[in-house]
Amino acid sequence: MKPYDYPPDLPTRQHRKPNRLSGYDYSTPGYYFITICTENHDPLLGRICACEDGIVSAEMVLNDAGRTVESAILAIPDHYPGITIDKYVVMPNHVHLILTIPSGSDQTPGIPNIVRQFKRAVSVQLGKSIWQLGFHDHIIRGETDYQEIWTYIDNNPLKWALDKYYRECP
Repeated sequence: MKPYDYPPDLPTRQHRKPNRLSGYDYSTPGYYFITICTENHDPLLGRICACEDGIVSAEMVLNDAGRTVESAILAIPDHYPGITIDKYVVMPNHVHLILTIPSGSDQTPGIPNIVRQFKRAVSVQLGKSIWQLGFHDHIIRGETDYQEIWTYIDNNPLKWALDKYYRECP
């Protein structure tokens, strides 16, 4: 059997593009923009109320799963002292966060471990996993980058219908 040849009765796993920056230490102090999506981008966390009484707004209304996700986000600093959540938004089928690892932090487990623990905590609370594999990250490189991401997170509910993850909620 040649490498990567699978017997016909075993499912093949699609090759996945690595999400992490090769060779980068994700426990390095800094600011990280994280996106975590639900499996199949299903809108499991709530819905956006885009218009009420003729006034266009964009409020995310969390359901039980969404509230569980929000609680787990807010609990991250309890599990990892020193780590802060600078900004976050829970959307119908994904979550955005800015996580900060401060200078002088010792014993920081790194962003992949923090995200893994967060996803596991939500899955345990809900009794099943709702997450797609992996997550997306961006290492924030300066004040301008930070402000642009902050604004993006703030405006994410307003731009829900234009978002690449948008799906009409039932």
